[in-house]
Amino acid sequence: MSTMDRRILKSQEAIKSSFIELMLEKNFDKITIQEISDKANVGRRTFYDNYMDKYDLLDKITEEHINELKRRCESASHLTFKDANITVFEYLKSNDSFFSTMLVSSAAPSFRSLFLEFVIEELQGEVDTTQGINKGLSKDVILKFLGTAIVGMMETYFTKELPEPPQVIAEQVGILLDRNL
Repeated sequence: MSTMDRRILKSQEAIKSSFIELMLEKNFDKITIQEISDKANVGRRTFYDNYMDKYDLLDKITEEHINELKRRCESASHLTFKDANITVFEYLKSNDSFFSTMLVSSAAPSFRSLFLEFVIEELQGEVDTTQGINKGLSKDVILKFLGTAIVGMMETYFTKELPEPPQVIAEQVGILLDRNL
């Protein structure tokens, strides 16, 4: 990797982390490119060399995290829901500032919908309504129910409404999924 590539990556990381910090402080609509650039200690030109605007920046950050979650889910697909959930929660915990900002604040309401869509997509192949406990039930209802429950538990984790550590929450949500799918 060349020196230029490292500088670009460093600038992008500074811009992304500054943007997330600003979203913790104020409403998305009130954040300006100048504020992001100042907080990241980069020029406006550097910002625009990397992103079209703050919407593009938000989309790219979101896409990066969703893609990483997909990759982790794919690599954990052979595990039980309990063990796979631990892998996912570890990623969420290591990116706490992003996920807490996106799931808890009103900064980016579209993220919750995208995240729910991702969770439902990941559960899609696991729901069987032809036999067992879910026989005869609507697959769409089950997916929406479970997806909403999972996203709700993650929101609860990030708002610190549960005293349990993330490992315990991940294990228990995984056990509930193993029981019901």
